[in-house]
Amino acid sequence: MAKQSMSAHKTAATPKPLDLDLRPGQSIELLKELHILTREGKLNQDSRRKLKQVYHLYQFVEKLLKELPASDTGPTLADHGAGKSYLGFIIYDLFFKALDQGTIYGIETRSELVASSQALAQRLGFGRMQFLNLSAAESAHSEALPAQIDVVTALHACDSATDDAIAFGLQKKAQCMVLVPCCQAELARALNRNKALNLQRTPLAELWRHPLHTREMGSQLTNVLRCLYLESQGYQVTVTELVGWEHSMKNELILAKYTGQKKRAAGERLLALLREFGVTQCMQARFAGVFLGDAPGQDER
Repeated sequence: MAKQSMSAHKTAATPKPLDLDLRPGQSIELLKELHILTREGKLNQDSRRKLKQVYHLYQFVEKLLKELPASDTGPTLADHGAGKSYLGFIIYDLFFKALDQGTIYGIETRSELVASSQALAQRLGFGRMQFLNLSAAESAHSEALPAQIDVVTALHACDSATDDAIAFGLQKKAQCMVLVPCCQAELARALNRNKALNLQRTPLAELWRHPLHTREMGSQLTNVLRCLYLESQGYQVTVTELVGWEHSMKNELILAKYTGQKKRAAGERLLALLREFGVTQCMQARFAGVFLGDAPGQDER
C-alpha cells in the first residue's frame, strides 16, 4: 500500500510540461525563456497556438536545410526582422544544436531585442547564434556576415523589409528563401499617387479605386511581383498558406529554392505588370535585376 501511495504521489507531482509532441532533446528551458511555457512548465492557449505556429514554419525550414549540400562548416541561416528570435532559437534548438556545426544570424533593428537575444543564447549555450543590430538593407553590406548564406528567412518583415531580405538573399547567393510578407504599403502608396490617371486610362483601376481595395491590391500585387522577380533570378517559387497562423491576416508563405534556371518570361511579365499598373519608375529599384539591358521606355502611364 505504501508503495502504491508513493507511486501515486510521484505521478501527481510530475505533471507533463506540454500537451504537445516535443522533439527529442528539445530544450524545455528555452520554451520557458521564450515565455511559451510558464516557469511551472504550463502552457496556456495563446502559447500553445504560438508554439504550433513556429513548429509549422520550422517544418518547411527543416526540409530545406536537409536538402542543402554537405559542407565542412555546416549550413548558414540569416533571419531578417528577427524580433525576439523565436524562430531562430527553435531552429537552432531542433536542428543546429544536434548538427554541432553551422551558424544562425539574427538580424534586427531594435537594439534591446538584439541584446536580450544575445544574453539568452549565452545562457543556453547556443554558441553558434549571432545577433546583429542592422536593417535587412544594411546587412547586405555588413562584414559581420559571410559572403554566402544558405537560407534566408523573413517572418512578418514589414513593408519593403521583405524586399530588402530578397535583395540580401540574391547578393548572398542563398540556396533557399522562406518569406512571410507583412504590411506591403510601398506599392499601395504608388498606386494611390497615380490613381486619377489610371482611372482615366483603364477600367482595371477600379480594382484599387477605394482605399481599402488600394491596400489589398497593393499587398497582392507586391507578392506577385516578388514571386516573378525570384523566378527571373533563378528560383523555383511555391506560394502557400502558412497554416496554423489563423489569428493573422498575413498568412502567405513564399518558398524559393535556387535552381539557376532564370526565367526570362517571368521578368517580362513583371515589367508588363509594372507598366500596366503605372508604377514602373517607383518600383524600378526594387526589381533592378530585370531592368539590366531592358529599356522599359516611355509607357509610364
